[in-house]
Amino acid sequence: METIGFIGLGIMGAPMAGHLLDAGYKVIASDHRSKPPADLVAKGLKTVTGHAAVAKAADIVILMVPDTPQVAEVLFGDNGVASGLWKGKLVIDMSSISPIETKTFAQKINALGCDYLDAPVSGGEVGAKAASLTIMVGGEEKPFERAKPIFEKMGKNITLVGPNGVGQTTKVANQIVVALTIEAVAEALVFASKAGADPAKVRQALMGGLAASRILEVHGERMVKRTFAPGFRIELHQKDLNLALEGAKALGVSLPNTSTTQQLFNSCAANGGAKEDHSALVRALERMAGHEV
Repeated sequence: METIGFIGLGIMGAPMAGHLLDAGYKVIASDHRSKPPADLVAKGLKTVTGHAAVAKAADIVILMVPDTPQVAEVLFGDNGVASGLWKGKLVIDMSSISPIETKTFAQKINALGCDYLDAPVSGGEVGAKAASLTIMVGGEEKPFERAKPIFEKMGKNITLVGPNGVGQTTKVANQIVVALTIEAVAEALVFASKAGADPAKVRQALMGGLAASRILEVHGERMVKRTFAPGFRIELHQKDLNLALEGAKALGVSLPNTSTTQQLFNSCAANGGAKEDHSALVRALERMAGHEV
């Protein structure tokens, strides 16, 4: 089994790396910012100092960090991954970042004789813990087939959607759908609740009809129970919708409802909710309605 370097052991990355350890892979992380989670160390996680050392020790390097600047720093900063690579290694970026920058990163890694996949995920903390993530992959067929057994330890719906950058484009599209559906569920529950209906029973009824969705199931429940501890933070969804709106501007495409939903996220962040779960978007609508679900 190939040795895997894993950079980014946060809310998503830690359980993903845990599944790889459970499957018997040797996993190496960096102690660049903080000590790795104790439960992963107990499972056999090894640590080295610096991202270059991770790349030198691993056959495949996986990144799971918040945004484009962090990926650039991890790959090409001082003592970065790129300085520890040599021909035949594979870099997989599972972060959600700019499709345009992804193409540039891939070209730089390819120039070193290494393969590159952009493989962002959907499913949040729940999916990461359950190993049920959807994984959208951009890259060539050969490295995809090499990485597929690893992806299968972390996710269920795994698709090679096109060349480098297309994985990230698919993730941006995913985040548009997720954001707008959260907004729709929030509107419906605020409306029903202010009209005097029990929002929990309204949600239960809607789950049996055409309005049923994973978001109504999971995030609708969060709205009703007021459980906004982050599975996926508002500030990260703001980042993803910024990518969508920047891409739309470059393409000459109008995304009116994406823009409106971003303003609702902005309202939440301005009121101290940037680190809450994205289901807390309902708070923006509640403030306007003068009514809490």
